[in-house]
Amino acid sequence: MEKLTETTAMIMKERFGKDNVIALATVGEGDPYVRYVNAYYEEGAFYIITYGLSQKMRQIESHGAVSIAGEWFTAKGKGVNMGYFGKPENAGIARMLREVFVEWIDNGHNNFADENTVILKIELTEGVLFSQGKRYHIDFVG
Repeated sequence: MEKLTETTAMIMKERFGKDNVIALATVGEGDPYVRYVNAYYEEGAFYIITYGLSQKMRQIESHGAVSIAGEWFTAKGKGVNMGYFGKPENAGIARMLREVFVEWIDNGHNNFADENTVILKIELTEGVLFSQGKRYHIDFVG
C-alpha cells in the first residue's frame, strides 16, 4: 500500500472532484446496505448531502465504518455527520457543494430550512484505484 501520491491525488481529483454517483455501503443490525448517492471528492474525503434521520445516517451513527465504490475505485472509511448544511462551520464546503451539485441541488428534493439536512463526510482510510492499466492501493491516512 502506498500513500496518496501526487499522481493518485490528481487522478482522484479529475475523476471525482465533480458531481458523481457512487455506491455507499453501511452496516445495520449485522447486514450490509448499499445505495447510490451523489458525492463530491476533495482531499481524501467524499461529501454527500443527505437527511440526518435517514436509515444510512442511523447506521453510520451506530457503526461508523462505510465502504464506497465509484468509477474504477473502491474504498473504505469512516462516515462523519458534519451536521446541518447551513451552519456557519460548514459554509465553505456547503458553498462548494452548491456549485458542484448546481444541476439538481434546488430541485425541491432538499429542504435547506430543515436542520436535518446535513453533510455526510466519508473520510477515506484506504482504497484501490485503477487508471490506465495500473492498480494503486492507496493509504489515505498515512
